[in-house]
Amino acid sequence: MAKISGLTLLSRILGFVRDFVIANVFGAGAATDAFFVAFRLPNLLRRLFAEGAFTQAFVPIIAECRQRQGDRATRNLLGDISTVLSIVLLVVTATGVLASPALVLVSAPGFLDDASKFDLTVALTRITFPYILFMSLVATAGGILNTWSRFAIPAATPIFLNLALIGMSLFAAAWFDEPIFALAWGVFLGGVLQLMLQIPALWRIDMLPRLHLSFRKAWRSEGVRRILKLMGPAVLGVSVAQISLLINTIFASSLGDGYVSWLYYADRLMEFPAALLGASLSTVLLPSLSRSHAANDAQSYSQTLDWGLRLTLLLALPAALSLIMLALPLVATLFMHGAFGATDAQQTSLALMAYGLGLTALILVKILAPGFYARQDMKAPVRIAIISLIATQIMNLIFIGWLKHAGLALAISLAACLNAGLLYRGLRKQGAYTPHAGWAVHFGRILCALLALGVLLWFLRGEVALWLDWSLSERAWRLGALVLAGALTYFAVLMSLGMRLADFKRPVALQSESD
Repeated sequence: MAKISGLTLLSRILGFVRDFVIANVFGAGAATDAFFVAFRLPNLLRRLFAEGAFTQAFVPIIAECRQRQGDRATRNLLGDISTVLSIVLLVVTATGVLASPALVLVSAPGFLDDASKFDLTVALTRITFPYILFMSLVATAGGILNTWSRFAIPAATPIFLNLALIGMSLFAAAWFDEPIFALAWGVFLGGVLQLMLQIPALWRIDMLPRLHLSFRKAWRSEGVRRILKLMGPAVLGVSVAQISLLINTIFASSLGDGYVSWLYYADRLMEFPAALLGASLSTVLLPSLSRSHAANDAQSYSQTLDWGLRLTLLLALPAALSLIMLALPLVATLFMHGAFGATDAQQTSLALMAYGLGLTALILVKILAPGFYARQDMKAPVRIAIISLIATQIMNLIFIGWLKHAGLALAISLAACLNAGLLYRGLRKQGAYTPHAGWAVHFGRILCALLALGVLLWFLRGEVALWLDWSLSERAWRLGALVLAGALTYFAVLMSLGMRLADFKRPVALQSESD
């Protein structure tokens, strides 16, 4: 778990470095607009299919096959699904490359007013679109490795896209007549590197998929059909989140200049703890829960989920409290320089505080949803996601008039609370999860530690408006001291109340094949 979180943290840091390098090398203009639009579609398809719906459907079936039929049958199933996936992806990729003008027309119709910009976007799209092919195969490899409890390689994979984009920006841009093509080829190179990274790891566990030429035979595989059947609801569930994000952007764009950017910067800060905790725990839990379900081991299943929930509250609640109380210091320290002024910092901090209210719930959703996916129940999370989407838009209409962009962030937070609550109730109602003994003591310790943390941050941060007047170096050292003092205080209180690291020893289901 610590290894996965560390690699995720490194990837996030490199993501910030990547954005900084791109801004410095290419600036903001027609060329960068063209690149971001060109990269948007394959990246969106990656989120919808490769890393979202496919993984959620693929991992439980693979875990069940391995548990019940053994490695040989699993290896055959991997060959079938990889054959179907590769052929379909080649067709989709070729279609996307050929239909790039139509794709750009749909995703950026405003570019038609500038023929050169439109043509540039089409050319960049033809280079970046194969990224969906590479990343779908990477997602397949990652699902296999996670099922074998080899979590480090999949967690490290995103780092290579960031490195490719940084390297191409710094060292290859001058080679092109149009420097922005360096970024497009950086995406292509990043996809290749991420795929190549998986091959030795799959070879070591003797699960490198063996492709064959009989598409019909592979298509008729029972396991392939089950995976595709599960993918349908999963695609819908992932799409709901993307639709919600799109609608929120439309709302924000109607408010005037700056509102979309303020939400974007607040979201970037909120995503740090959400990715470190939610994504890391979800990656570990899904294959473990799938194995327990396939083995009909209800006790192990419930124990694993209970461990994930306890660890989530232990780490997510102080992160949420810190985001709320240190919103302006965080934004001012990380972003307030150059064209990003004091007003931008204040407005971004309002959205960040609203996001902070729902951070724990957003992470809990990533923990609770795998509880359904592992049981191959895709319909319940989709129904709950749709309810949350409707609730988000109703709250958007209620809040936007008087809270502006912060109201949009608040709507997402409250909808996440609703989502997490319904997922939890669903698992309890199905009898899949029963809280284990000791929750009252565990939660009481966390509340006491949170109270101490809140009091400390309140006094040490001082008047928040002063952070806007200090120099960058002064803001940086003060923020670092605050974070360090807060972390030491929080965990010191927990330990003084009897909590020990041994209390969070990973369940046996998570230790069986750890790398």
